Amino acid sequence: MNNQERSDRPDRTGKLGEVGRLFLRLGIVGFGGPAAHIALMRDEVVRRRGWLDDSDFLDLVGATNLIPGPNSTELAIHLGRQRAGGRGLVVAGLSFIAPAVVIVGVLAWLYERHGTDPMLIDLRYGVLPVIVAIIAHAVVALGRVSVVSPIGAVAAAAALAGFLVGVHELLLLVVAGSAAALWANRRRLRPGRVPLVMLLAGEPGPGSAGPSLWRLLLVFLEIGSILYGSGYVLVAYLQRNLVADRGWLSEQELLDAVSVGQVTPGPVFTTATFVGWQIDGWAGAAVATIGIFAPSFLFVALLGGIIPWMRAHATARSFLDGVVAASLGMMAGVLVELADDAISDLVTATVAAGALAVLVATRLNSAWLIGGGVVVGLAHRTIA
Repeated sequence: MNNQERSDRPDRTGKLGEVGRLFLRLGIVGFGGPAAHIALMRDEVVRRRGWLDDSDFLDLVGATNLIPGPNSTELAIHLGRQRAGGRGLVVAGLSFIAPAVVIVGVLAWLYERHGTDPMLIDLRYGVLPVIVAIIAHAVVALGRVSVVSPIGAVAAAAALAGFLVGVHELLLLVVAGSAAALWANRRRLRPGRVPLVMLLAGEPGPGSAGPSLWRLLLVFLEIGSILYGSGYVLVAYLQRNLVADRGWLSEQELLDAVSVGQVTPGPVFTTATFVGWQIDGWAGAAVATIGIFAPSFLFVALLGGIIPWMRAHATARSFLDGVVAASLGMMAGVLVELADDAISDLVTATVAAGALAVLVATRLNSAWLIGGGVVVGLAHRTIA
C-alpha cells in the first residue's frame, strides 16, 4: 500500500460513515412518500452539505425515474455511490431501508399476534403539513434550475396535468424526454427518420402452488424488477398477484398492509415486509424485502455509467432534460394531491405555512420540522 492509498482510506471511511448516518436518519424521518424523500434528500445533500448542485441532483432524479423500482430508494443508493463509491451505494441503500423494515416488521408481528390496528400510530395529522412545505420548497428551488426553456416549461406543465388525470408515469417521462430531444434536433431531422419507441410490459401468470419462500422471492423479485409508479401501483400489483391470482393474502390483509405503508416513514415498498410476514412469518418478511429491493441496487450500479454518457451527448442530454422537467411536474402533482389530503383545517394550514417560512428564512435541518410535526400529531391524537 502506497502513501496515497493510506491517506485516502480515512477520507473514504469518514465519507462512508457520513453516508450511513445521513440515510439512516432520513429513513427514520422520511414520512410522506417518494416526493417527500426526494425533497428531504435535496435539502440535505444540496442545500446543507453541498455534495452536488441542483443540476446534478436533478439528473439523478430524472434517471432514476426511468428505471423500475422504488425511486427514492434508488436515489439514495445513487447519492451514496456519488459520495463514497461502491460501498457508499450499499450503505446508503441499506441505511435508508432498514428503519422502515424494522418498524413495519414490528407492526406485522403485533398485527399477527394481537390484531393491533396499524392506524393507531398514525401521526400524519402534524407530519404531512410539514412534508407539504418541504416538497413545495424543493419544487420551487429545483424548478429554477430545470425549467429554463420553453420546452422545459411545457414538459413540466404537461406532466403535472397528465399526472393529475392519471396518465402512467413512465409514459409521461418517455414522451417528455422524446419531445425535448426532437425539439433540440428539429433542424437536423428529416422526414421518415423519427425513431419509434416501443414499451413492453410483461404480465404475470396465475399460479396455484403454495407460497414457498422460493416462490415468494421470485414474485417480489419480479415486482422490484418491472414495477414503475407510486405505492398505489404497487398495491394494485399485489392485489392482482397475491390476492386474486394466488390467494396468498386476503383483501383485508392487503388493506392493512396499505395502512402500514401510509403511516410509517421510509420507502413505501416496505409494504412487502408486512405482506411477507403475513404469508410466512419473519422468513417471509425477509425474503419479500430482499426480493423487492435487490433489483434497485443492480439497476443503480448499471445506471452509474449511463448518466455521464447522457450528459456528454447532445441528443441524450436533451432527452434527460425533458425527463427532468417531467419529473418535476409529477413532483408538483404529488404536492397538489398531498396538500389536499394534509391541509384540512386551520391548524394544519398554520403548520404548513410556518414550516415553509422557516425553510425559506433559515437553514434549519428539516428533521427538526418533522419532529415538530410529530409533536402536533401526538397532541392531536391525544385530544381527538
